Amino acid sequence: MAWVEQSGDNTWRVRYRREDNTIGAIPGFTSQTTAQNHADDMESDQRRGRWIDPAAGQTPLGEFVDTNDWLDSLDIDIRTADNYRSMLRNHIRPRWDDTALAEISNLKAQAWKKQLRATGLAQVSVDGIVKLLSLILTDAVDEKLIAANPIRARRRGRRRHSERRKEKIWAQSDPVLRLADQIAAHYGPSGAVMVVTGGWTGARWGELTGLQRPNLHLFDDDTGYIVIDPDIGTLHESAAGKLWLGPPKTDESARTITLAPFNVRLLRAHLTTHNHPHVFVTPDGALHRRSNFSRRAMRPCADGNLHRKNPDMRLQPIAPGMTFHGLRHSHKTWMIEDAIAEIAQALRLGHVMGDKVRETYSHVAATVEARLLQCLQDRWDKAALNSTSEFDTTWRTAA
Repeated sequence: MAWVEQSGDNTWRVRYRREDNTIGAIPGFTSQTTAQNHADDMESDQRRGRWIDPAAGQTPLGEFVDTNDWLDSLDIDIRTADNYRSMLRNHIRPRWDDTALAEISNLKAQAWKKQLRATGLAQVSVDGIVKLLSLILTDAVDEKLIAANPIRARRRGRRRHSERRKEKIWAQSDPVLRLADQIAAHYGPSGAVMVVTGGWTGARWGELTGLQRPNLHLFDDDTGYIVIDPDIGTLHESAAGKLWLGPPKTDESARTITLAPFNVRLLRAHLTTHNHPHVFVTPDGALHRRSNFSRRAMRPCADGNLHRKNPDMRLQPIAPGMTFHGLRHSHKTWMIEDAIAEIAQALRLGHVMGDKVRETYSHVAATVEARLLQCLQDRWDKAALNSTSEFDTTWRTAA
């Protein structure tokens, strides 16, 4: 119920009854007609269940997040929760904690986004922070505190080249093997075997570092396969540094990856070098951390250290800028070059394909798989024949 009252000589206000029977007021109307029209609109929205109490929008964002245990209400994994908690603490709450939900506008949010970029944050980080703010406001809409989420995609201003998708750096099999040789010498043979397995299987970082012995099957006839378990097939790492085993990236990522004969022999020899339950561990026998491996192995061995004076070991640039994920892109490119059927590529990498195509593939799986493994074996044989290294390559003799 809403009604109009005169609040001054030339001003009117709309009074309304809330659900808890308290009385609210919306002042500032310069004519009785304008106030009455607003009151009529309020009653219409109340009847349709679309009315939002203006006072609700005055709730500060920080109060909304705390009062509703907002973060705990989300069904997200530990790593995502840690990332959200970090973005709230370091960026969102310092700017918006005391700001009323109704006072957060699209223009203010876009200006803040520009300020975040100016601090040197990567575009992907800025986008993630603004997306989290938008998620909070969407939930505030669902709680009937504000009528709509004001944040919209930016459509004006200069086109930002930094937002273009960067092409992933990949390498042919010869450079990947030379990269592994340098890693074996600089970091340790265990890292070299993991890099080769990543390049010749296309498995993700977490899938290999989370791989446990029972999920690696190696047979005497040099056949074998890796099982990416749907429940514990990936090693996850939170922003706070916690490690745990959990599901892979997508449902399709739970899969079986067959191994070329050389890879079976290489892994069989590798397993004799340690007794850890995980297949791939650090030279000290600990679980891998992405940043540590990148700093100690991938970056110096892929980029080289020619710019450094008198390093302990001189390393040549093999594939500057390539990350461990670049091995997955390399594997995909090799399969394209070898004319492997697209559905076979998708199943090996854990990508999504239509069920009808998947059903068609099942009838030719053995033939396609045999050809794929032969192509991978040929790539290894040629790389091993052509690759010369100043370092000790005995780590790969088992293959």
